[in-house]
Amino acid sequence: MVELVLASASPRRSQLLRQINLSFRVITPDIDETPMANERAENYVQRMSNEKASSAFAVLNPADRANSDLVVLCADTIVVLDGEILGKPVSETAGIEMLLRLSNRTHRVLTSVTLACPASAQQEDFSVETQVTFGVLTRNDAERYWLCGEPRDKSGSYGIQGLGAIFVAS
Repeated sequence: MVELVLASASPRRSQLLRQINLSFRVITPDIDETPMANERAENYVQRMSNEKASSAFAVLNPADRANSDLVVLCADTIVVLDGEILGKPVSETAGIEMLLRLSNRTHRVLTSVTLACPASAQQEDFSVETQVTFGVLTRNDAERYWLCGEPRDKSGSYGIQGLGAIFVAS
């Protein structure tokens, strides 16, 4: 029977796995999320997912690393506007400004997923891209949304699966 390890600090990823009745344990990866100079968004998001897998492997005990039934699941999601990666906001001001930049614009959301088995060194990666268009946001909309707390740890300063969905036109 497969033993699943989620290498993610994201409560939302854990919630999604629980919704489909999967049993798993969580390892919080410790990685540097700084983009490299001139790194393309597609390469960055894949690198982050892969580095989360490597970080998880490093903290697994030897029995887990030898367990051929153990699979590590990692993912990373980023928001890209005009070729720029909009990371997690570093402050309220930065978060609100990100939201206002997305107002009445279409941006890309890239997610990369890595499934890896440490025992066999097998790894599968895939990525998906979604085009998201926001409606018009006022500064007041962005400020009120910030106060709910949801955007503080989200790339692009919003969560489409939560209250941030109200900003999405398509």
